[in-house]
Amino acid sequence: MKELAQRIKPRKRPMKLSTTVTLMVCSVIGSVLLLAFALWFWQISNATRDGVKETALAVARTLADSPEIKRGLLLPPDSNVIQPLTEAVAARNDLLYAIVTNMHGIRYSHPNAGIIGQHFIGEDLNPALKGKENVAVNRGVLAPALRVFTPVYDDANQQIGVVVVGISLSKVDQQVSRSRWAVMWTLLFSALVGSLGTWQLVRVLKRILLGLEPHEISAQFKQRQAMLQSLKEGVIAVDADGRVTLLNHAARQMLLTNAPDGAAGHGPLLADLLEVLETGEPTHDRELGCNGLLLLSNTVPVRSQGVVIGAISTFRDKTEVSQLLQRLDGMVNYVDALRTTSHEFMNKLHVILGLLNMKSYDKLEEYVLQTAQNYQTDIGAIQHRVKSPVVAGFLLGKINRAKERGFTLTLADESLVPDNPNEKQVTVLVTVLGNLIENALDAMSSQPEGEVGILLHYQDGWLTGEVSDDGPGIAPGNINAIFRKGFSTKGDNRGVGLFLASQQLTELGGTITVESEPGVFTQFFVHLPWDSERKNA
Repeated sequence: MKELAQRIKPRKRPMKLSTTVTLMVCSVIGSVLLLAFALWFWQISNATRDGVKETALAVARTLADSPEIKRGLLLPPDSNVIQPLTEAVAARNDLLYAIVTNMHGIRYSHPNAGIIGQHFIGEDLNPALKGKENVAVNRGVLAPALRVFTPVYDDANQQIGVVVVGISLSKVDQQVSRSRWAVMWTLLFSALVGSLGTWQLVRVLKRILLGLEPHEISAQFKQRQAMLQSLKEGVIAVDADGRVTLLNHAARQMLLTNAPDGAAGHGPLLADLLEVLETGEPTHDRELGCNGLLLLSNTVPVRSQGVVIGAISTFRDKTEVSQLLQRLDGMVNYVDALRTTSHEFMNKLHVILGLLNMKSYDKLEEYVLQTAQNYQTDIGAIQHRVKSPVVAGFLLGKINRAKERGFTLTLADESLVPDNPNEKQVTVLVTVLGNLIENALDAMSSQPEGEVGILLHYQDGWLTGEVSDDGPGIAPGNINAIFRKGFSTKGDNRGVGLFLASQQLTELGGTITVESEPGVFTQFFVHLPWDSERKNA
């Protein structure tokens, strides 16, 4: 065992359901939240920059329309008319700077008063000098800034300069960062809600799956399928709506494969399932006829939390059970016959010993000859004519049974039954003969005496049998009905023997017929294939 355990490589333990679901859901939620964060941050950044740009444009346009700016541009740059105004506006609106230039790009104002009168730095001024508003991010002599350019017109609508408003990019980033934190807190809250939802989802899934892990469910499902398909019994299940949800191989063989074209042979079985589904009460050992088979069915409801959610039926061909019983009966009869013969033989030996002690040699000779004749008549004759031990034991048992009931059972001298390796054919022959002999003995039960004759003859791979009796016979109106299931003149719960005999013979390709004259005789004729060893030789 230890060596076997060492040869078996340990399998990697599969991931738990809770871990799998948590990782999958968290991955999806995390991916969605990251994508949402990126899109939201991009939109907020753009919205913030657009807001800052519109604010700068509004300030620049206000300055461009100011009469003081227009008047100052008509004076020299060092006139100090524009500088105080732009400084006040920049301070009031928290701007990096507010600069005014003439059409030559000469500064009229600047936070650094020392460079007033010098040329503006940056090519992004050119579009504004041509009368077009412009927005750009650039670095002049101060920090990097978002710069807005607006042309200035005089009263005659002639461009006389440009207003440049700059806002520090660090302030823009600060506003974006403040928006970013709002987004971050929103995402963290969403992640917390998603985590709680994932935890609750895992709990619900575990409850639905009865606490089993996926690999355990998969293993149990495969084991269940293998078990169902290996069963010789048929298994069929329906859900709460009566739909078939399970049908194993044996059930498919019995209900579908053997069904005649267009025949709903499984109707009685489904009706039994629907009845159990409706009543919620199980049924046991119920006999149902399907596709010419006699099924023995057990049907139980399937419950979940006290509610019937389906029904399942297990069934098997009763003819198989009957065949086993008949074969067992034949073996038991054979053993009983051997036991009886053994006792009789011991008694005969004691008689012989006693006659020897008394030196009655004449009586001894007579007794031995009589014993040999009886052996040849009964046991020896049967063993000589019937080579199949099962059939021979069966006939010996039936001979003794007939004697116990006060009747005679004889095997015709011309009978011949070679041995047969085909167990099914032997079982069918025992089943048929057993039913016919028992029916004959029952029919003669009201008579003081009677005889049952049997003739078995083999020829060209076929065995022909005749079973006759001198009982009361069969009424002419019942001749065609005796092989129908349930028909009997002996009372209720009878009428199965001849039905099974006829059905089994038909399956083998054999036949059974009957002739009867009421008050005189009844004779059954049996014809079935017989795969004897003589034929195979």
